[in-house]
Amino acid sequence: MNKFRVSITSTTRRRKLSNGTVALYPQWYAEFRDPLTRQRRRRAFNRKKDAEAFRNALLLKVAEGSNFIDERKAPTVAQAIDHWLATKEGSVKPSTLKGYKVSVNGAIRGPLLIGTKQQRADYTEKGVAPKNARFLKLLGHVKLTDLNTAMIRQWHRAVSEHCGQYTANRAKSHLKSILALAEEDFGTRAPSLPTGLPRARHKAKKAILMPEHIAKLIAAAKDDPEHGIYYAFPFLAGTRPSEQLGLLWSEVDFERNVIRIRRIQERDGSLTEMTKTEAGTRDIPMSAVLREMLLAWRVRCPRKGKELHRVFPGPGRLQEWPKPRLGGGGPLLYQNFRKRYWAPAFKRLGISYVTPHSARHSFISALQAEGIEVGLVAQIAGHANPTVTLGHYTQAVRDGSAAIEALDRAYAR
Repeated sequence: MNKFRVSITSTTRRRKLSNGTVALYPQWYAEFRDPLTRQRRRRAFNRKKDAEAFRNALLLKVAEGSNFIDERKAPTVAQAIDHWLATKEGSVKPSTLKGYKVSVNGAIRGPLLIGTKQQRADYTEKGVAPKNARFLKLLGHVKLTDLNTAMIRQWHRAVSEHCGQYTANRAKSHLKSILALAEEDFGTRAPSLPTGLPRARHKAKKAILMPEHIAKLIAAAKDDPEHGIYYAFPFLAGTRPSEQLGLLWSEVDFERNVIRIRRIQERDGSLTEMTKTEAGTRDIPMSAVLREMLLAWRVRCPRKGKELHRVFPGPGRLQEWPKPRLGGGGPLLYQNFRKRYWAPAFKRLGISYVTPHSARHSFISALQAEGIEVGLVAQIAGHANPTVTLGHYTQAVRDGSAAIEALDRAYAR
């Protein structure tokens, strides 16, 4: 490998002034070959000491293993954001991409509108600012070669003050990904993110049902042919509400005894041909109870025209059992699902209300409590990393006596 060198050269420049005289002045150059492309580069300076300072800084940067980036052509944080968002197109669902754009544009690119949460949302999404609005410059204009840890710390403090800890920490997580991608694709060196930043207050765990309450609910669902499968399914399959409502009969494989999760339903009822994450595309084994309930429901389920389509469609007109409903088969919106199918079941059975997503927590926690290895639980739940399963979803579904009994058994051995 050739040794990296920077040579300092000079010349005398001539400039004709407005009065007709010719002025002579020195021009200094730092000349070198780009360590990455091997192309010749030259930077001009009016003073020799400026050229030497540039040479010394460049030699130090190359010695540390960093690639040379011409500061005049270095991308800004805003350009790195655009590049990062472009890589997300088609790899995440539209609503997730929209959330990314709101977060990075409002809390990283800037400017940040100083006002209420709703005013900031209107400005970020629609460009509508209130009269006499004040703005705070963020990181969008900063070149990646100039960005440093102190600037990131100051930015995080400002966003925390005006938008809250959660928004600031979420934006910091996005910024880390943006800078890492820029380092790979642009050859810039990402600065270290500051340490010791304030953390958001601990988020309370979701309320989940104990196994005995779930058993009561599923028993009731078996005797409820019209609504039972709607509220029992997430406890038996561990799906997200969007995955449940987007499920098609073509993805329920009774021969292989699996449910294929391949899409989700958006808030407006439309189907998106991808899951929340790449790991969310998965096959879920069917239990005997779930298989029996789905087979019974398939006979009764509203059709799209004359064909089975959605597993959890909106209701049609009731006919005598076991004939299918008429006029249904369309999408069931999430709010209608909760109001029509979910909440009434808890009220009727006298069980403490939990959200549909908490059924997923119960499913994952119950598998863990039964000793299923966390890697398999993560695979069934659609988590790319088992750490997510352990850190965010697993909760106790037994009291402390179960742990003490296990301890006694261990000591007895």
